[in-house]
Amino acid sequence: MLDQKKVFETLQSHGVGYYVGVPDSYLNGFCNYAIQHYPDKNIITANEGNAVALAAGHYLATKEIPLVYMQNSGEGNAVNPLASLVDKDVYAVPMILLIGWRGQGDSEPNHPQHWRQGEITASILDILHIPYSILTDDNEEFARAVDKAVKYCREERGVYAFIAPKGVMADPDKPNNVDDTYPMSREEAIEVILDHMPADTIYSATTGRATRELFFLREKRNEGKEHDFLNVGSMGHASSVALGIALSTDRPVVALDGDSAAIMHMGAMTMVSKVSAPNFLHVILNNGAHESVGGQPSAGHLLDWTSIAEACGYETIGHPVTNKEELVEAIEKLRKTGKAGFIDCRIHKGLARKLPPIIFDHREAIDNLINDLNG
Repeated sequence: MLDQKKVFETLQSHGVGYYVGVPDSYLNGFCNYAIQHYPDKNIITANEGNAVALAAGHYLATKEIPLVYMQNSGEGNAVNPLASLVDKDVYAVPMILLIGWRGQGDSEPNHPQHWRQGEITASILDILHIPYSILTDDNEEFARAVDKAVKYCREERGVYAFIAPKGVMADPDKPNNVDDTYPMSREEAIEVILDHMPADTIYSATTGRATRELFFLREKRNEGKEHDFLNVGSMGHASSVALGIALSTDRPVVALDGDSAAIMHMGAMTMVSKVSAPNFLHVILNNGAHESVGGQPSAGHLLDWTSIAEACGYETIGHPVTNKEELVEAIEKLRKTGKAGFIDCRIHKGLARKLPPIIFDHREAIDNLINDLNG
């Protein structure tokens, strides 16, 4: 990994001192250093497009070149403002992008959700006419890359990108930081839900730990996985998939969402105000963190999710749940309301147990779910 102290010293020496973006495991060294040493100049955003727009606002107010960080899966969220806001033919707002390169080559053999994104990472930048450098684990090369990028940004008032392959900006081991903010772990909360929903319930689990923990809970409980949709990619869309299923079946459907994922596309929550989905239960497993990529803080514990959900048309119990008993009571109550239900389930950070990556045949898994839903 690059020496992160030198990385930030180099950026600061070139006047790049404002950092916004969405954390990525390939960038966890960078993200965690920014949190620790530049807390007032680092903003973790709702999504990558939000980050580009915030960075644009910073440049307009200061003329300082900002840096936007993201996983390459976030390029899609960023394309709109990159093409129609900051492009040189629109408002010509310079900034540096730092992009974690998931799925490069054969770096993700067991995770097909990263393959296509890895393949097109550089091509998207080419289409947007954004020049880029592929970083290496060499501090001197990084310094030269920053010099080149800043010179381009200032002279051309354009966007320049750094692509970071595996290991360049990330520690190899992510710590399991368990806190005691709330008594339940995510795995414990998921198991409570499994225990108290009907056996034929369909589950849509969000990107990261929720998918992994549901997967291994099924094995621990000697249960099949044919009722489960594992949203291993497309962060922020698990609840929409769940609602789409709920609108097309009479079976109960539960979205096992994350706070960071729900924040990324919060507008999706408004859909229940337009449709009737009494069989839909939306649960946010809220630990206030981007845990899957390194535990960086989210706004999850700062938000009144219950009021937000009620305003969007959900039925709630009027407050978050913070222990197993409250979660059971909420499930039982919301199943009888005749409306889409919502639970803000407060949990602590960290894993209840160490789990390996999930390795499975994605096509087989989805075909099993399709067959289960279609009889």
